[in-house]
Amino acid sequence: MSAEAGEITLLLRAWQQGEEGAFDRLAPLVYEDLRRIAQRALRGERAAPTLQATALVHEAFLRLSRQSAVDWQERQQLYGVAAHMMRRILVDHARARRAAKRTAPEAWTLSESSVAPRGADLLALDLALQKLAAMDAEKCRLVELRYFAGLTVEEAAEVLGISSRSVARQWTWARAWLYGELEGGCKAAAAEGDAG
Repeated sequence: MSAEAGEITLLLRAWQQGEEGAFDRLAPLVYEDLRRIAQRALRGERAAPTLQATALVHEAFLRLSRQSAVDWQERQQLYGVAAHMMRRILVDHARARRAAKRTAPEAWTLSESSVAPRGADLLALDLALQKLAAMDAEKCRLVELRYFAGLTVEEAAEVLGISSRSVARQWTWARAWLYGELEGGCKAAAAEGDAG
């Protein structure tokens, strides 16, 4: 564990215990990592996204600063929580944009990661992830950790407290399930659009 990783963990625990200024000392240490997570989360946006990585990170920081009930254990956990928050921010942003424009869903795809077919939009992805969470919360969290936070199989295994083999197996299953769920939704939306 690097000195910075150890320092991040210590600051997370100090923040959890209510130490004044701990969050302010933590923020600069994790800012660039959170910015990379934000850029990764935004990569599915159209060519001219209306939400920039910096704004996404700042909103996530604002929401993180309000977290008081989290039992912080390590930096990967922080990145997982931040990725979940960024997902929520992006979904809220997509809903607001769609409501303002009253337009069709925007394209959203997951690669490496590729769990979503082309044409799946962020709101459809969010609904699929909510459905997955109801069936298996750990697999949903794994998708957030791997796709949104960009954690490796080993890092995700550490955060989830399971083996890397289990993560790899669950990741394969989650990608296939989400792809099937979203592919069906894309076909239904296309058929609805053709009928209209």
